[in-house]
Amino acid sequence: MNESYLNFRTDMADERVDTYKQVHNLSDIDGIKVESKDKDGINTTIVDVVNENGKQALGKELGKYITIEKYDMEYLDEEQKQLVIKELADNINLLVNGISKVNIENETNENNKSVLVVGLGNGSVTPDALGPKVISYINITRHIIKYADNLIEPGTREISGISPGVLGTTGIETSEIIASVIDKVKPEMLIVIDSLASKSISRIGKTIQLSNTGITPGAGVNNKRSALDEKTLGIPVIAVGVPTVVDMATITNEAIDKLIESIKNEVTNYTNNNIGEEKINNIFEFFEKDERYNMIANALDSENYIVTPKEIDNVIAKISEIIASSINVALA
Repeated sequence: MNESYLNFRTDMADERVDTYKQVHNLSDIDGIKVESKDKDGINTTIVDVVNENGKQALGKELGKYITIEKYDMEYLDEEQKQLVIKELADNINLLVNGISKVNIENETNENNKSVLVVGLGNGSVTPDALGPKVISYINITRHIIKYADNLIEPGTREISGISPGVLGTTGIETSEIIASVIDKVKPEMLIVIDSLASKSISRIGKTIQLSNTGITPGAGVNNKRSALDEKTLGIPVIAVGVPTVVDMATITNEAIDKLIESIKNEVTNYTNNNIGEEKINNIFEFFEKDERYNMIANALDSENYIVTPKEIDNVIAKISEIIASSINVALA
């Protein structure tokens, strides 16, 4: 198998790690460090891409990718929700503090960097409305500091926010809008929120990914726009994303994987003839070829169809509040 097998669309770094290991039959990947922990039913995985080998393997920039996963995120009670908010806020702070140590010359200002929070996406399309929805919950302070500083505590961090829309409705590249705002407002750090694509329907609305490498809007659904990162914008960028869609060919591939695994288990249970088992496994190899994605997409005639669950409106409403609360806590 070659790297084309990795074409199954996903923005999730941990999924790319799992797929690469599976395809190449590896237990570890050169240039990739992975740490996981499970606390209070919240699974947190940190993927560090540390060299060019890791970058090439995952198709991800050098940096840190953190995924926080909690089953039924949209149905959490208040106590569980606060635990998720705390875990998310702690990891946002981990990235913010890491950026501060590298970029700030004046240590007295380390915890008071001005921040622009950007909600990417189309607020009129529910699966793509995460970014704009989060912005509506962010504690914006720049205008108060600028025009009524007597109403706010001294030392309050300057936070501004924007939902720039999408190219199809504004006619302007999102990166151009953000660059213009940065030039005028002059924030020292950017936090960008966007909807992502996953390779598994089970992760939609249940996983939040953070990274200190910026983001390429639309990459997971084959609609790449200009990258939003420190190289293009001139300031550090932290990305926050949630998978809200899966493309149909990827869902079909996942179903075939599960079917093959189930049949293999049956073969192992009921076949004692090694020759017969080998012949059956040879049949399975046909379905494991690296061309499978294109085969499935062509068969379904659905390469551009994107799938989202029927309860996505509830997912977006709940998880946008969780993300906004965690950003508010982290930047307080």
